[in-house]
Amino acid sequence: MEKPLDEKEFQRKLKKDQKALEKEEKKLKAKQKEAARLQAQLASDGAKKSEKKQKKEGATDENPEDFIGPDTPTGQKKLLASQMAKQYSPSSILPSPNVTGALHIGHAITVAIQDAMIRWRRMSGYNALWVPGMDHAGIATQVVVEKKLMRERKLSRHDLGRDKFLAEVCNWKAQYGGTILRQLRTLGASLDWSRECFTMDEQRSKAVTEAFVRLYKEGLVYRFDIRLVNCDCTLRAAISDIEVDRVELKEETFLEVPGYSTPIQFGVLISFAYPLEDGLGEIIVATTRIETMLGDTAIAVHPQDERYKHLHGKYAIHPFNGRKLEIICDAALVNPTFGTGAVKITPAHDPNDFKFGKQYNLDFINIFTDDGNINENGGPQFEGMPRFTSRAAVIDALKAKGLYRGKTNNEMELGICSRTNDIVEPMIKPQWFINCSTMAKVALDAVKSKQIEIIPPQYEQDWYRWLENIHDWCISRQLWWGHRVPAWYVTNESDAILEAKQRYPGQKYQLYQDPDVLDTWFSSGLFPLSVLGWPDDTTDLSTFYPTSVLETGMDILFFWAARMVMMGILLGGDIYLHPIIRDAHGRKMSKSLGNVIDPVDVINGITLEGLQKKLEQGNLDPDELEKAKEGQKKDFPDGIPECGTDALRFALISYTSQSDKINLDIKRVHSYREWCNKLWNAVRFAMIKLGDHYTPPATVVVCSMLPVCIWILSVLNKTVGKTVSSLEAYNFSEAASSIHSWWKSNLCKVFIEAIKPYFNDSQEFESARGASRDTLWLCLDTGLRLLHPFMPYVTEELWQRLPQPKEACRKDSIMISKYPSVVQEWANDKVENEMEIVLAVANELKSLKASTDIHERRPSFVLCRNVEIAATVQSYKSQITTIASVSYLKILTEDNPVPPDCARNIVNKDLAVYLQLRGAVNREAEHEKLRKKRKDVQKQYDTLSQKMSASGYRKKAPQSKQDDDMKKLATLLEELEIISEAESTLDAHS
Repeated sequence: MEKPLDEKEFQRKLKKDQKALEKEEKKLKAKQKEAARLQAQLASDGAKKSEKKQKKEGATDENPEDFIGPDTPTGQKKLLASQMAKQYSPSSILPSPNVTGALHIGHAITVAIQDAMIRWRRMSGYNALWVPGMDHAGIATQVVVEKKLMRERKLSRHDLGRDKFLAEVCNWKAQYGGTILRQLRTLGASLDWSRECFTMDEQRSKAVTEAFVRLYKEGLVYRFDIRLVNCDCTLRAAISDIEVDRVELKEETFLEVPGYSTPIQFGVLISFAYPLEDGLGEIIVATTRIETMLGDTAIAVHPQDERYKHLHGKYAIHPFNGRKLEIICDAALVNPTFGTGAVKITPAHDPNDFKFGKQYNLDFINIFTDDGNINENGGPQFEGMPRFTSRAAVIDALKAKGLYRGKTNNEMELGICSRTNDIVEPMIKPQWFINCSTMAKVALDAVKSKQIEIIPPQYEQDWYRWLENIHDWCISRQLWWGHRVPAWYVTNESDAILEAKQRYPGQKYQLYQDPDVLDTWFSSGLFPLSVLGWPDDTTDLSTFYPTSVLETGMDILFFWAARMVMMGILLGGDIYLHPIIRDAHGRKMSKSLGNVIDPVDVINGITLEGLQKKLEQGNLDPDELEKAKEGQKKDFPDGIPECGTDALRFALISYTSQSDKINLDIKRVHSYREWCNKLWNAVRFAMIKLGDHYTPPATVVVCSMLPVCIWILSVLNKTVGKTVSSLEAYNFSEAASSIHSWWKSNLCKVFIEAIKPYFNDSQEFESARGASRDTLWLCLDTGLRLLHPFMPYVTEELWQRLPQPKEACRKDSIMISKYPSVVQEWANDKVENEMEIVLAVANELKSLKASTDIHERRPSFVLCRNVEIAATVQSYKSQITTIASVSYLKILTEDNPVPPDCARNIVNKDLAVYLQLRGAVNREAEHEKLRKKRKDVQKQYDTLSQKMSASGYRKKAPQSKQDDDMKKLATLLEELEIISEAESTLDAHS
C-alpha cells in the first residue's frame, strides 16, 4: 500500500526516495549472489531504518492491537482504536462477519442501493424508515428442507406427515433464518432493527387472514374446481405463470428432469393413428406429448379440409380403452397445413384443448397423479408409471397394435419451473384465485398518471403489457410451509350442522380447513401494509403509508412490485429497478460454471483453494464440479483479494448505469478498496498537518483565501449539487462517480499536493498555512458526509477522528449529521476557469516526463499566445511548479526562441509546454506525439464540419448555437496550424 509522505521538503524527499530505490536494486542483485549474507545485512538495515523512523516521528514500539477498534455496543457512539493505522484495512473497522451460510450477490446490491437512499434521506432531515423483514419463501424453503431430508434421512415430507415436516422447517429456519439479517448488518444496512418482522409472525398472519376474508367477501377471491393450472410434479403443487420459464427448442433435445436417471427427449412430433368406427379406416394425429393420448376425448379437423369431410360427426376408437372420440369441426383451433390436419384433444392437460373442451362440453379426464405418475384413468397397462417413462411404453404399445407412424423434429416451447427445474404439467386442480381485473386497472392508472413512477422508465411498457393482459391470480399452493388458506369446509353443510347441534347440544363441532397454503407473494404483496401494523389503525400506518419508494430487482417487477401495488392500491411513490448481476464475461451466474460470487468472499477475501473447497461442499455432480473448478481457476487464479464492505457497495452502486445487467469484475471492486486507502491517507495527512490543537473555525471567509483553496471549495460545491440532483433522480451511478472524481482527481491529486509546500514551518507561509488548514478540514468534513451513504464504515471511522468547531453541537455519528448542501458563497466560476488552465499546463508537463525520470525535477517552459492566459499562468506559477513537480517554470511569448533539448506538448491554440530533458530529445517520439495530436484535432474538426454542413442545420440550429460552432471550428483550425508549425520547427532542428 502507498505510505503517507512525511513533512520534509519535496526536493529532499524525492532525492531520498531515488536513493532508496537504487539501494533496493543493489540489494536484489546481492540476494542472488549471497543469500545468507544478505539476510543478515537486511536484518541489520531493517533495525537501522526502524531506529531512524522512530527518531524522526517520535514513535514507540507499535502494537498491532492499537490499530484495531474495539467492538462498539449497539446504538452507541463508535469506539475508535487508540492509534490511526498507517494504511486502510477493512478488517480493522468492520464488525465480525457471519461465516455460516452464503449471502447472495443480489442482496449486496439491494442493500447498497437501499441503504444509500435511506442514509441520504435521513441525513437530509427526513423522517426515514427502513424496516428489516424476512420472507418465509414458501416454495424455496420447502424445496431446501425436502432435499435435506432426502439427502440425510432418505425421507420425503409425506413419510413424515404435515406436522412433523413443519417442525423440521421450523428447526431449519431457527438455524439459518437469521443468516440474511446478520449479513445485512455486515453490509452496513442502517435498518430500524427494533421493527424486525417475519411474514409468518403473528401480526403478518393476522394481516393475511384479514386480506383474504375481505377480498372473499368482495367477490374478488373465489375457488374454482375446474381450471387448468401449471403444476410442478416435484413440488406436487400449482405454480403461477410467472414462475414458469419458457424455453424454445429448435429440434430433438434431451434434457435432465428431476426424478429421472437419464435425459428425457423433447422437440419431436410423434405421429400415430386412431382407428375409426364402422371400419372407415384410420385418422392420423401428431403430438409432442404422446403420453397425453391416454386422456384424449376428441379429435378436431378443419371444416373445409376435403380429406376429412366424410368423417364429420363420426368417431374414432381409443386403442387402449375403447373410448369413443368424436371428430369435431373447428376452424379456429385447426391449421389444416400443419401435420396431418387432425388434432388430438386432451382437455385436462393442454390450455388450448381445455378451452375447446369447455366449448364442446367434452369430458375432462386427468391421467396424472400429483407427483406425475399415470393414474387409474390411464388404464391398467400404464398405471403407476412416471409420466416420461410412460412415453416409451405408449409408443411400444402403439407399435404393437400397428398404429405408430413415426417421428420428426419439431420446434416447440417448453415450460420449466424456475424453482425446481421440473417440466411444468398443465392439470386440472381445484384452486383459489383472485380476480385481478379491477386491481390491475388501478395499478395501470397509477403509473400512467405518474402517481407511481417506474425507474428506469423503459420498464413502463413491460408494466403496461403485463397488467393489460393479466389473468386471474392462482393464490393456492399444494405445499405445507406457508400461510394456510383461511377457509373451512362442512360436508352436507345444513344437515351436518343441524345433526351436530342435536347430538351435541351446546358443544363445539369440528370444521375442516383447506389443506393448501397461500402463494408466498400474497403475504409479500401485503408487506408495506402489514409491516406498519395493518389491519390495525396504527400511528405508523398513518405516518408512513403510502410509502415513498420501492427498490428491487427488475426480475421481480411482476412477482412482487405489481402485486404490492394491486393489493395496496394506495402504494405511492417510485419503483426503482436495479440491474441483474452477471460475471465479468456477461454470463449468468451459475454454480456449474464456477462463477457464482459470494459477497462475503469479496468482503473478507479468499484463496483459490478456499473457493474450490466451497464448490466441493456443494451438490454438483463430478462433471459439473470439474467444469466449475476450471472456471474458477481461469477467473480467480489468485483467489479474491480482501476488498471490504465499503468497496463492494461502492462498486455495485457504480455499476448501476449498465442498463439491465451488471458484468461484475472483482478487479474493479478491488480498485475501490485501494481508493479507500487514499481516503485514509488523506485524513492521516490532515491529522498531521492540522495538529493536535487545531480547532476548525465556525465560519470561513472564502473570498480572502488562496486561489487554490477557493477553487477546491468551488468544485466541491458543484460536486455536492451534482450528487444531490443525481440522488433525487435515482441516478446512483452518477452520484457515486461525481464523489469519486472529486476525492481522487481534485482533492488528493491536486489540492493536497498544492498545499504541501505551505507546511514547511516557514513564517513566509503562515497565512497560507492557516487558510490551507481550514480549507482542508472543510473539504474532509464535507467530503466524508457526502460519501457516507455509499461507504458507511470508512467514512464513520475517519469522520470521528476529525476535530469539530467549538461552537458546533457534535453528533455522535456521521449518519445522523447533516448531509451537505450547496453553499452559494463557495461558487467561483472565474477561479475554476483559471485552475482549468493551470491543471491543463501541469498535466501536459507531467505527461512529458519519461517513466524512468518521473521523480526528477526538470526545468519547464510555457508558451502563451494570449496575454490573459499568460497572466493566469504567472499568478499560479508556484502551484503549477508544485503539481507538475518541475524545478522551475518560465513563461515564453511567441517572440522567445524555442528552448533547446525540450520535449513539447500542445495544450490548445493559446498554450504549449516544454520540458527540458537530459540528453538529446527523441525526435521520432516528438513527431509521434504531434501526429496523435493532429489526428485527434482533425477528427474533432471533421465531425463538427460535417454536422454544420448537414441539411437542415442552418434552419434548425439556433443562431447562438451556430455562432458557437463557428468559433469552435476556427479554434480547431488554429490548433491544426500550430501543430503544423511545431512539426516544421522540429524538422528544422533535426
